[in-house]
Amino acid sequence: MSIISWIILGLLAGAIAKFLLPGRDPGGIVGTTLIGIVGAFVGGWLSSRFLDRPITADFYDTATWVAAIAGSLVLLIAYRLLFGNSRDRR
Repeated sequence: MSIISWIILGLLAGAIAKFLLPGRDPGGIVGTTLIGIVGAFVGGWLSSRFLDRPITADFYDTATWVAAIAGSLVLLIAYRLLFGNSRDRR
């Protein structure tokens, strides 16, 4: 897949991760979107590196989508744990 495909996949994975973990995020929609993009890259890399699952050229590969969404979820949870809800702080 091209870099544009990974960015689009990351945007969609971030949206799905946000849907699965509702609530207010410290970075808002921009932060969640960036986390989705980075999560797609990290999930794809981890999947190919440690699970011996090669990254295919097909955008509609189920394993690639699962890895991207899982990476986004992990990063979103870590982001929330590290930074909490910054809107509540005074």
